[in-house]
Amino acid sequence: MPSPQPPRAVFAMDPVHLPLLFPPHLMTRLRRAVGIDPGLVVRDVTDPAAAEALAAAEILITGWGGPHLDGDALAAAPGLRAVLHAAGSVRSLVGDELWRRGIAVSSAVTANALPVAEYTLAMILLAGKDAFGHRERFRARHTHPAPQETAATGNVGRRVGVIGASRVGRRLLELLRPFDLTVLLYDPFVGAAEAAALGAESVPLDELLGTSDIVTLHAPDIPATHRMLDAGGLALVRDGGVLINTARGALVDSAALTAELVSGRLSAVLDVTDPEPPPAHSPLYDLPNVFLTPHIAGSLGNELQRLGTVVVEECERLATGRPLAHEVRAEDLGRVA
Repeated sequence: MPSPQPPRAVFAMDPVHLPLLFPPHLMTRLRRAVGIDPGLVVRDVTDPAAAEALAAAEILITGWGGPHLDGDALAAAPGLRAVLHAAGSVRSLVGDELWRRGIAVSSAVTANALPVAEYTLAMILLAGKDAFGHRERFRARHTHPAPQETAATGNVGRRVGVIGASRVGRRLLELLRPFDLTVLLYDPFVGAAEAAALGAESVPLDELLGTSDIVTLHAPDIPATHRMLDAGGLALVRDGGVLINTARGALVDSAALTAELVSGRLSAVLDVTDPEPPPAHSPLYDLPNVFLTPHIAGSLGNELQRLGTVVVEECERLATGRPLAHEVRAEDLGRVA
């Protein structure tokens, strides 16, 4: 009896990402699970060169730079039954027509959460040591700090406020466990018992802002969280406090934050801003109390293969009739990134 044909799949993303998402060992494994042409990477579903492959496709493997999957796009792939996203949020990728057709969607968002949490942990520990401030003063003075300058420095008992028990937030809470920190959590969907199980104390947002030394944002960018840290909220943060944002710039009132940073009252680690990147004239580029990075906390370089691994594993599940492990449902998009 002949073996069943593997499901047909097509890549739909910016091809620049493909070699890092699927290095040779992963590409070999992927080609064992599905029928796919590694030389065909679709960005425009109306491209005649992709018509035959899309018409036969059951699986679309998407990533950054991929097409929006509206009705016109789906018409090019009438046999499509699954979209496997080798990146994080699927919010800008999927449309209503996809959900109406019952096409399954999977995302590698959990794998992408790990480097964000790792980056945030590093920034928390560095901020607790005032590493960025000491660097600036050392550059200017060329001398070591006097003991009185370091009296308030250190990570023993430092209060860290985590806003959002998202995938990144939960992974960060795991990473914070070995350290002598006091961890607070604000998330309206997480109760006191669950927060305690995660290693944090559940508190209202105003209490978190007013009592934390370091505040780190991990909430999704949805209408309910737009500008959740406004001028009033930022004013609650104690003098000398540090804000870390590796989530989305839209969660913070940019003008209010800039004013606080220009005044020197607060410091910040900003991997995301609104707009992104900041305008050329923004003071964020030059302020000594701002550590600004170009949206690098998420998967980069060799970390991308983690995302590819998730997609390969999902393909193997589909090819053997098993359910997806990282399925995203339409109802999830109301409260996740």
